[in-house]
Amino acid sequence: MRSADIWIAGVDGCRAGWIVALVGPDGGDVHVRVLAHFAEILDAPEQPAVIAVDMPVGLPERTGYGGRAAENAVRPLLGARQSAVFSVPSRAALEQTDYREACAVALATSDPPRKISKQLFMIAPRIREVDACLRNNPDAVRRVFEVHPELAFWRLNGGRSLPEPKKVKGKPYDPGLAQRRDLLINAGLPRSIVGSAPPPGAGPDDLLDALACAAIARRLHAGIAEPFPNPPPADRYGLPMAIWA
Repeated sequence: MRSADIWIAGVDGCRAGWIVALVGPDGGDVHVRVLAHFAEILDAPEQPAVIAVDMPVGLPERTGYGGRAAENAVRPLLGARQSAVFSVPSRAALEQTDYREACAVALATSDPPRKISKQLFMIAPRIREVDACLRNNPDAVRRVFEVHPELAFWRLNGGRSLPEPKKVKGKPYDPGLAQRRDLLINAGLPRSIVGSAPPPGAGPDDLLDALACAAIARRLHAGIAEPFPNPPPADRYGLPMAIWA
């Protein structure tokens, strides 16, 4: 594929599946859609060369304080936004489909012992979906990178955490969303897309998070993104456990 033809993608989970922001070679052509399955992103007509997804990649057998090294590496950078970075439990805990069983396994595979949070348990099916795609598809491993929207916005904000949250009490918070829109526009994403309504099945914060992931996908393709930690450790399947920005 010629560099002039290369697309990249930013991906975030949403209530209908996955919201995908596909950015074309010149940056001005952006396609946003909601897909039901992560594998559909790999096979999208645009064939994105880099896919930056807000979902854990690489799952540990055991966890220490605060989850993986990746979570512990980025939290200190995010100030008041660090609570957005969930602690990822062990692979065995994430494989459980009953919450109490997942907590029991998480306690047995963490030091100090820690249960799995309900928020993370709710997205465990998405984590398993990404993990299965990567373990079964060597080509996907070369294309898919873990990112986190708040770390992406930290990078777009010159290495400074954002003062305003994007949600307050579970509802979109306009001042925080406005800050994030400004950063995305300054990063070169089209104002018409950044300010648009999200597609059905996704919220306004989901759209901005997918676009932030796309901004990091662009940096990944340019070779200027950084993994946290650096170098990344690998899980038992060789998947790198790092958050990129």
